[in-house]
Amino acid sequence: MSDKDYLKDISEIKNLMNKSSRFISLSGLSGILAGVYALIGAAIAYWLVMTYSGGTLYIFHGWVFWTCMLVLSMIALLSAVTGIILTTRKAKKTGEKIWDNSSKRLLFNFLVPLAVGGIYCFIILSQGRYGQTGGLMLIFYGLALVSASKYSIGDIQYLGYIQIILGLIASYYPGYGFWLWMIGFGIMHIVYGTWMHFKYDAK
Repeated sequence: MSDKDYLKDISEIKNLMNKSSRFISLSGLSGILAGVYALIGAAIAYWLVMTYSGGTLYIFHGWVFWTCMLVLSMIALLSAVTGIILTTRKAKKTGEKIWDNSSKRLLFNFLVPLAVGGIYCFIILSQGRYGQTGGLMLIFYGLALVSASKYSIGDIQYLGYIQIILGLIASYYPGYGFWLWMIGFGIMHIVYGTWMHFKYDAK
């Protein structure tokens, strides 16, 4: 057996081990659409707050607050449903299982920090402390991505680091929290999803 055959066998073994320990069927297109949903939702929330809450992003009251919460929930739901549909379709094309130990570990490590962060953000929003919310959302989401990256495409961690950095900046400059939220959840998702699509999906 030649050295070339040995290298080929080693490469195949490495790929098998990687597939068995990581869920690698995430769709780049789902990231792009999640960013689009975030930008649309942010535009709706901005219009509501500026039109019906005294023209400032730091004053919510009554139905405006709950409508903005509904918009955020719809963004999360649409992003999750889109991600599931496109990832399932990609997994079927590549012959991978959509629900195995790797995907379970991925989901668990992603949802724990995300759920904790979501509950905490809702608590401080309900107390009328709006200034830090955008930064906290970015930070907890970034931590969720970094945590989940161990069981998926490693590149996800870089998006997580970017979200954390944006969240820290937003926490230090709360006046820019809304715009940094749009950059993190909207623009960065579109940029990152496009990069992932051409790197992994368009082959």
